[in-house]
Amino acid sequence: MDPRPRHRRVLFAAAAAVVAAAGAVALAPTAEAATTLGASAAEQGRYFGTAVAAYKLSDSTYSGILNREFNSVTPENEMKWDATEPTQGSFSYGSADQIVARAKSIGAKVRGHALAWHQQQPGWAQNMSGTALRNAMLNHVTQVATHYKGQIDSWDVVNEAFADGSSGARRDSNLQRTGNDWIEAAFRAARAADPAAKLCYNDYNTDGQNAKSNAVFAMVQDFKARGVPIDCVGFQSHFNAQSPLPSDYQANLQRFANLGVDVQITELDIEGSGTAQANAYGSAVRACLAVTRCNGITVWGIRDSDSWRASGTPLLFDNSGNKKAAYTAALDALNGGSTPPPSTATPPPNTSTPPPSTTTPPPAGDGCTATVALNQWTGGFVATVKVTAGAARINGWTAGLALSSGSSVTNSWNAQASGSSGAVSFTNVAYNGGVNAGASTEFGFQGTGTGPSTATCASR
Repeated sequence: MDPRPRHRRVLFAAAAAVVAAAGAVALAPTAEAATTLGASAAEQGRYFGTAVAAYKLSDSTYSGILNREFNSVTPENEMKWDATEPTQGSFSYGSADQIVARAKSIGAKVRGHALAWHQQQPGWAQNMSGTALRNAMLNHVTQVATHYKGQIDSWDVVNEAFADGSSGARRDSNLQRTGNDWIEAAFRAARAADPAAKLCYNDYNTDGQNAKSNAVFAMVQDFKARGVPIDCVGFQSHFNAQSPLPSDYQANLQRFANLGVDVQITELDIEGSGTAQANAYGSAVRACLAVTRCNGITVWGIRDSDSWRASGTPLLFDNSGNKKAAYTAALDALNGGSTPPPSTATPPPNTSTPPPSTTTPPPAGDGCTATVALNQWTGGFVATVKVTAGAARINGWTAGLALSSGSSVTNSWNAQASGSSGAVSFTNVAYNGGVNAGASTEFGFQGTGTGPSTATCASR
């Protein structure tokens, strides 16, 4: 999400404890407090940005919020390898240039995302290996960073290169198999192409101290010791009830900052609603403000309907573009105030008959259901599939989807794919097969053409 591996994460009962652990910044609110996210962040010497899709810029509500609220922009998909070099040696920048132009027109910074990643590679790169792939990757980094030289504030040079779980190992990918120095090589190429841009490593599930974040920490420590150019580390921060904002979030950001790099919250979204979601957003913002070198926050999308996991309503604006309680909490945190408690007034009784529920409940017995959140653009899509267990724990699952004619799967994450067109299926991998009763896990895949909107699920 990036639209990509996002197995993740809203703060509920633990919200108050996290607020205390994150540490509120002692900033007195003033009558002159700024009234938009970007302006408020700027007063703190930071940015507050959002991920943007070029094809949505013609939507007046979407563009209106973008122009008003944010002082940093990240292209959601338009700067990735498959978008910028669809054919080897032939570069395409139209959609990304459109986003950069919009950012300039509103005085916003641009975060480039992402130069080297094992996902969303064009087919020609997926079919390469060894020296040929290494050279192609370095040429890609050089050409794209050169094209945007002087226009990018921070680049996600390498994205998601470490494995999940307790191993602390590098992710086994075609890029990793070109040699363990591939990350260093990518950073050196980016520095040579655009010496002024900040160069970041970006990953998910590194928000608290764990085996994965420890491995990233060790890499950054090594790079700094050896003079490998790295200026910042991005923490994606995708949270939900199963993976909430960790109690050591601020401390984890601080230990990276202590290495002499900036830290950035790069893809923040928090599933949920109401007070719990608002508290979690406030905690995340205050944690960043408490770390001197946390220089910015990016939310991954504008309205809930723009999110890659829209069903979880994870963003600051609702589907119609209205500000949510989470927005107020984030703005209040930026301005140094405190979120007012929820109203205790008793609402008048509702005498209207509610419409019948359209939500499909989990199966009453054993089994599972699967729902699809689709991020569609002209010619391609990313689908995020949520698998939910029924009344009993499941120990494995297979989700089935039907692709329309001419559509195909190009890559997937958190699942083993079978088939690339027509009727396709995805089976759990080792770490996400077991799902407790009523709980959920997610996987995703990218494709060309039109994405599916429904899925079936079979458990084992």
